[in-house]
Amino acid sequence: MTIHLWPNLATMFFEQAATYREQPFLWQKCGGDYESLSWADANARAVALARGLLSLGVEAGDRVVLVAENRPAWLISDVAIMAIGAVTTPAYITNTPADHNHILKDSGAKGVIVSTAKLAEKVIQGAKKIEGLEFIIVMEKMATSTSGPKIIDIASLLETGRARDENIIQMAEQVTSDQMACIIYTSGTGGVPKGVMLHHGAILHNCAGAMDALTDLGLEREVFLSFLPLSHSYEHTAGQFFPIAVGGEIYYAEGVESLSANMAECHPTIMTAVPRLYEVLHQKIMAGVLKAGVLKKAMFEKTLELGRKKYETGRLGPIETIIDIILDKLVRDKVRGRFGGRLKALVSGGAPLNPEIGIFFNALGLRILQGYGQTESAPLISVNRAPDARLNTVGRPVINTEVKIAEDGEILVRGELVMMGYWNNEEATRDTVRDGWLYTGDIGKFNENGHLLITDRKKDIIVNSGGDNIAPQRVEGILIAEQELSQAMVYGDKRPNLVAVFVPDADWLTIWKRENKKKGDLTELANDKELHMAMAPALGRVNKSLSNIEKVRRFIIANEPFSVENHQMTPTMKVRRHIVRDVYEDRLEALYKK
Repeated sequence: MTIHLWPNLATMFFEQAATYREQPFLWQKCGGDYESLSWADANARAVALARGLLSLGVEAGDRVVLVAENRPAWLISDVAIMAIGAVTTPAYITNTPADHNHILKDSGAKGVIVSTAKLAEKVIQGAKKIEGLEFIIVMEKMATSTSGPKIIDIASLLETGRARDENIIQMAEQVTSDQMACIIYTSGTGGVPKGVMLHHGAILHNCAGAMDALTDLGLEREVFLSFLPLSHSYEHTAGQFFPIAVGGEIYYAEGVESLSANMAECHPTIMTAVPRLYEVLHQKIMAGVLKAGVLKKAMFEKTLELGRKKYETGRLGPIETIIDIILDKLVRDKVRGRFGGRLKALVSGGAPLNPEIGIFFNALGLRILQGYGQTESAPLISVNRAPDARLNTVGRPVINTEVKIAEDGEILVRGELVMMGYWNNEEATRDTVRDGWLYTGDIGKFNENGHLLITDRKKDIIVNSGGDNIAPQRVEGILIAEQELSQAMVYGDKRPNLVAVFVPDADWLTIWKRENKKKGDLTELANDKELHMAMAPALGRVNKSLSNIEKVRRFIIANEPFSVENHQMTPTMKVRRHIVRDVYEDRLEALYKK
């Protein structure tokens, strides 16, 4: 496939709409069935909405916040905002009023487009006392407010737009690739969220890189199932603009709980997901195997064995090949059927994928390609390609992207994909982008085949298997405020939840031992069930104040306190996380098997 370079994202959409016209483009559940919106219909709505925004005084450079579930109106709104040179500022539907307040205030948004009255109420609460916010466009009917921003029904705004005659397509053509397309706010686990400014060229660079990396799959008019939040840079690029670039169709999932049913209905050819999805599906498949009869279980295990061998060695013996062909029909076809039957690839990103999970699915005939990126790179930096995918790596850098390893091991990235900077935060921008190089904060290296391996994180942020960023210091600080605890280290990188190592408070432990007639030091008491039960209430209290992703699910008790003498603390009394992890990793990992 020839890679077509467009001047901006809106023009890319308009040109593709002119090419595919009445062919189906966007699919959404209406009642019990999926119904489609054609490219021409989406084009007409985007033009009408863009004109409507102009009628409200939106100008080039103005920020418009977008709060909505994944649906056709999300894409149409995004294109309409960008077509007039304005800047889309996505916000999560799970945001609190305080979260909205920060984004609205920090971005200096002129207006908001929101999907439902319920979500609009949270936005309105967050918009109190914010100057410059002029309107809130709602996609469904709701009562207007006598104070604050003007509430506008999107249906009436579209009618206004249809009555105007601005040539939106020509207006879009004036937008250059170096103009800002969107501000995507990070999750803010290390403090308040930062707004990442991405220009059109950065996302177009990603689209070109993805097209080149996936060319071996034989890209045609692919079918995508969108379920990750479009407010996240991963789905924004991979689940929206990349499908537009290849002239694909996009189905919007009803939700994670309906994902299996939606896959069977829409038969996707490419899916992007975070590792947590694969972990859940792995658990479901294995649970089904345990319930199966002896013969089915044996066939499944043999399929995994031969699939793993093919992955690791690239070949099978003559008899193994025959058996593998039979099992492909009897076992793998059924597994592929659960994913819609047409998948060319599952692309994993947003967090590190456990290689064993990746090999499991590859052995079952489902190709997983792991990639790597950051919001600051729009987000794609590297990805595995179909012919030589190695699941312990994140593949090779995408085209026109420079990646090098600094002297301290940090991964540095340069190219059109690099962000313009952080909105209203020049200091953070200077720290992160230097001489055109994006300092990722990740530690890595290249293997002999040029594949990039992520070996550690320069910063101590934990990324769980769902792609959520967690600041361990925050959780640990809350934990050690409890009387039972003096030290704690949480653990959970690439895992579904947090677990921890606890060191009991010395005074509390002395009293507990006296009351329970116990003797010995921590080395002797680390596995004492009664001590574990006595410390559990402290964890319960702390978890009540933590968000769901921050909750610590289980813990172990350390053999001794962290100290400078045992190298588990620095001279400035900071925990040496990698040392503590090495000492207790086996015990911590065992917690996930309980």
